[in-house]
Amino acid sequence: MSTPRLRRAARAVILDQHDRVLLCRIDLTAEDGPVVWAMPGGGVEPGETSLRALARELEEEIGLRLDGERPPHVWHQSATGPYAPGYDGVVNDYFLLRRPGFVPRGSMSDEELAVEHISGWRWWSVAEIAAGHGDDLFSPRDLAGVLGALLADGVPAEPIRMGL
Repeated sequence: MSTPRLRRAARAVILDQHDRVLLCRIDLTAEDGPVVWAMPGGGVEPGETSLRALARELEEEIGLRLDGERPPHVWHQSATGPYAPGYDGVVNDYFLLRRPGFVPRGSMSDEELAVEHISGWRWWSVAEIAAGHGDDLFSPRDLAGVLGALLADGVPAEPIRMGL
């Protein structure tokens, strides 16, 4: 039995002054998939650390610079299944950032974002996430629960491990 090929990614839990989280809209409907609301971030390239990948992805996608900041690692997600084309699953590491609300605009063009299936950004409250958004999914699936726990309990001593 071969070892599953997992896509490693670094993602940011960006909270504003109202405890809303910034999520990107990933539209997979053209490929008969769902719309998924997920944290900004992306793949860790060979030889790259998770924090370096996070810094690169945030600047590209939303125009946020980390400038050497080392945000706390709050969640570690590992799941197998058809969640990343060409891979057998994903491993996502999530890092917490607090920023005043802003309008996301990174260095990527709209066309480059579309290639990544990113079709928009929105700030969400825990209550809005818990209420759902039609047939859209959230990643992680229990985002309202884990985000609510993070807001209530603060940064964990060790990253919280979770599945899909």
